[in-house]
Amino acid sequence: LEPLAAMKFSSNVSSSRRKSRKAHFSAHSTMRRKLMSAPLSRDLKAKYNVNAMPVRKDDEVSVVRGTYKGREGKIVQVYRRKWVIHIDRITREKASGATVNVGIDPSKTVITKLKLDKDRKAILERKNTASKEKGKGKYTADDAAMHDVD
Repeated sequence: LEPLAAMKFSSNVSSSRRKSRKAHFSAHSTMRRKLMSAPLSRDLKAKYNVNAMPVRKDDEVSVVRGTYKGREGKIVQVYRRKWVIHIDRITREKASGATVNVGIDPSKTVITKLKLDKDRKAILERKNTASKEKGKGKYTADDAAMHDVD
């Protein structure tokens, strides 16, 4: 029989809902950039060997959940304060008649085309080598044996 709760490996990380939510909602802009990531499309995943990237202006995305499912477009703005991205052609009319962008959660989108500059290429390179090198997230028998050694 397996225990119901998973064992906690790091004493520095809290599993408290309250602390997790506080950390999430009080995160500053640089942290929000990383939290506002979106998965890459199948072909980009195959090409770069990377699962997800932080979104940025001028990336092209496809919405995969919600009212606007199936719609595609270029990111016009990454609104970190509101945790949303604005995509061109995904707008609505206000009662006053003005058109406004609809905020969409980046996790509900898939990146179909990346805007590549030297920094973005460096990130892809780093993430790619890391995944090939050590088999990310693999907890080996050696690690488990060394866990009890003082």
